[in-house]
Amino acid sequence: MNSRSRLMRYALPLHPPYPPLTVTLFLSSLSQPSSPRHLDEAVDSFTRMLSMRPTPPINQFNKILSSLAKANHFPTAISLFHQLQTNGITPDLFTLTILINCCCGMGRVTLAFSVFAKILRMDFQPDTVTLNTLLKGLCLSGNLHKALHCHDRVLAHGFQFNHVTYNTLINGLCKTGHTSGAIQVLRKIPQYGIVPNVIMYNTIIDSMCNDTLVSHAFHLYSEMLSKGISPDVISYSTLIYGLCLVSQLKEAIDLLNHMMLKNITPNVYTYTTLIDGLCKEGNIKDAKSVLAIMTKDCVKPNVVTYNSLMDGYCLVNKLNKAKHVFNIMTQSGVAPNVQSYNIMINGFCKGKLVDEALNIFEEMRHKNMVPDTVTYNTLIDGLCKSRRISCALELLEKMQHRGQYADIFTYNSLLDGMFKKQELDKALMLFNQMKECGINPDMYTYNILIDGLCKSGRLIDAKEIFQDLPVRGYRLDVKTYTVMINGLCKEGLLDEALALKLKMEKNDSDPDIVTYEIIIRALLENGENDRALKHLREMIARGLV
Repeated sequence: MNSRSRLMRYALPLHPPYPPLTVTLFLSSLSQPSSPRHLDEAVDSFTRMLSMRPTPPINQFNKILSSLAKANHFPTAISLFHQLQTNGITPDLFTLTILINCCCGMGRVTLAFSVFAKILRMDFQPDTVTLNTLLKGLCLSGNLHKALHCHDRVLAHGFQFNHVTYNTLINGLCKTGHTSGAIQVLRKIPQYGIVPNVIMYNTIIDSMCNDTLVSHAFHLYSEMLSKGISPDVISYSTLIYGLCLVSQLKEAIDLLNHMMLKNITPNVYTYTTLIDGLCKEGNIKDAKSVLAIMTKDCVKPNVVTYNSLMDGYCLVNKLNKAKHVFNIMTQSGVAPNVQSYNIMINGFCKGKLVDEALNIFEEMRHKNMVPDTVTYNTLIDGLCKSRRISCALELLEKMQHRGQYADIFTYNSLLDGMFKKQELDKALMLFNQMKECGINPDMYTYNILIDGLCKSGRLIDAKEIFQDLPVRGYRLDVKTYTVMINGLCKEGLLDEALALKLKMEKNDSDPDIVTYEIIIRALLENGENDRALKHLREMIARGLV
């Protein structure tokens, strides 16, 4: 098809016999039909257009299909496409590209390639947008090898890709942990006539920072500068995040100052990243200084900023100040989210102020905020540590009634609380109930169980479980060995405890300071001072003192 005839397919009659106003008005107001009402309007308008005579040009249908695809209403767009075909309306390349995008968005890459085959059968020349959409679909579905193979095959046929292609491939490789592959692509693309851009560098720098390869990320940043590629706010924000991740907070603050000297304005993400990093290290003073700069620069803190500050105050046990930040947040018109409430509940529980945590929980519910599993787990753990097991069990019941499922953390807290309160039978019943619910015990669960049985005088049962764990594929850790050694020492079985220590070492699980303290104390209590001294020297030689 020549360029003139292709253009003619989009041309409208000068005097269309159908009323154009309905379609034109709808299409001019159409953005992304995200709400159910807008979705219904889009479908109704599409259906009306199908019944018009003569039929509106294909680009009018494409506008609606495109808006549906942008709003992620992929099944609806595909359904309307089928109606288009049923009514004998021929799609164009753009229609089929939209369809490929929808198939990829639903993870149906094979179907997307079927549509691509249809494009070739209809003698359309696939453009960069079509091919980029296919490559993006392969990347999103984790088929990176196929995406790279597809790229190489198309390239071999003389087709030229663009920056979007390589941004997509690099992003796909980084998101699946293939950062080295992304660097290889970055190194290759100049030979395809593509100059690497800041987006490509930012994507790889982000991947490196997430892998805590911060020095590598800074090498890439230096390479950007040497090639005349100007870092943007995303580049600096990502590097600041990486520095915070490896606790290089002074360097992170220096980088913030450097970017401001370069007239690159930090955004809410930049400031919040640095505030969060400082708060995680308990450095509230500097975090408040960064907040002051942020406010001075008219960058409004968001819920994540406030959450970071609250979490920081909770970390250093300044719960009143955390609560004050919570109140300031609501007064500033920033709505707390579930994470905000979880931080406060966790802070109060850690501070042994469980009633305050319960009050926050009730406030959360009064504000129609739906607690998540973390909320319930935090409260249940706090109640169990306060030996309020019956309240914790009531909360477990409410949790399940409200559609939140208990997980391994929920049961571990309850089991630990029950054993510490010497409610052995209840704990064993709960352990069996947990397994019946399809929740597999982890090593922490078994450590609680073995410790609880030992302390309840059920050493034989504890030993049986301990011996069975390796058979069932569990790897015994230092904690498990130490708990069992402690149980043996309490029963005066010192030789057996020391034999287990040797076995522990043979299995590449070195005793820690707690293991040695248990053994030394037991030996001293048994009057075996020489053996106690020998283990003390051994402990010192291992650098555990």
